[in-house]
Amino acid sequence: MAEHNILGKAGENAATAYLEKHNYSIRHRNWRKGHLELDIIAVKNDQLIIVEVKTRRNTEFALPEDAVDYKKIKRIVLATNAYLKMFELDMPVRFDIITVVGENSEFKIEHIKEAFYPPIC
Repeated sequence: MAEHNILGKAGENAATAYLEKHNYSIRHRNWRKGHLELDIIAVKNDQLIIVEVKTRRNTEFALPEDAVDYKKIKRIVLATNAYLKMFELDMPVRFDIITVVGENSEFKIEHIKEAFYPPIC
């Protein structure tokens, strides 16, 4: 596995542990439908929480959340719609970003709740 993939996996593990520590129930990790993917799908307070995880070694060049651009948001929303239909869910949805910065499991985690809303198309 490439080094950046190892870091990304460690970041997702840290984000999942963070969510569980804060009483989120994890429904799925790395859920896929075709070419669409959702990093973490969780539930808390009867709300479906879609979490995009961005892991970086440092923030010298950019903040991790800056990688979640309009194109990425559209793909996350498409994947979420597919997820809701597949599991026949009718519940409020919230879109969060968790940034994980560091390496060797020495991570700084930031949870950005309601990081974005679905674009109106």
